[in-house]
Amino acid sequence: MNTPNKLTIARIIATPFFMAALMIDFPYHYTVALLLFALASLTDLIDGKMARKYNLVTDFGKFLDPLADKMLTTAAFLGFIKLGIGAQITWITFIVLFREFMISSIRLVTVSSGGKVIAANMWGKSKTVCQMAGIIFALLSYALISDFGIGNEVFVTACNAIISILLWASAILCIISGAIYLFAAKEYIDPSK
Repeated sequence: MNTPNKLTIARIIATPFFMAALMIDFPYHYTVALLLFALASLTDLIDGKMARKYNLVTDFGKFLDPLADKMLTTAAFLGFIKLGIGAQITWITFIVLFREFMISSIRLVTVSSGGKVIAANMWGKSKTVCQMAGIIFALLSYALISDFGIGNEVFVTACNAIISILLWASAILCIISGAIYLFAAKEYIDPSK
C-alpha cells in the first residue's frame, strides 16, 4: 500500500476520535475536535498532491479518498445536528448525505458495469474544501466561545451567520457537483440491468 492510501486510511481511523471529541463534554473538547479535524483534513490535501506528483494514483485511492472525506465530514455534520450548530443544519446535512449516498451508489454501479472509477471533479473538490472550511470555522468558533470564553453576543451571532453561509455554500456545491457527476456517469447507468 502506498503512502497516499495510508494517509487516507489514517483519515478514516481519525474520524471516530474526532466525533468523540466533538460529542463528549470534557475540558477543551471543541479545541481537541478542531485539531483532530484539521489534521485529518490536512491528510486529504497531502495524499492527493503526493499521489499526483509521484504518480501514485490508484483505483483504490480514487474510491477510498472521497469515501474518507465523506466519513469525516458526515461525522461533523451529525455532531453539529446534536449540538445545534449553524442555522438549518438538519437540511444542510440531509442535502449532503443525499448527495453522498447517491454518488457512492453511482460509483459502485460504474465500477461493476464498466470497471471505471470516476474520480472527483473540480466541483466535488470545491464542495469538499467548502465543507471543510465551514466545519473548521464552526469548530474554531465554538472552541473560542466555549473552551476559552472569548466573544460576546455580537461575536456569537456573527460566527453563526458565517457558519451558516459556509455550510449552505457547501450544500449548493453538493447539488451542483452531484448533478455533474450523475451526468458524467449516465452511460454506465442502465436501469434494465
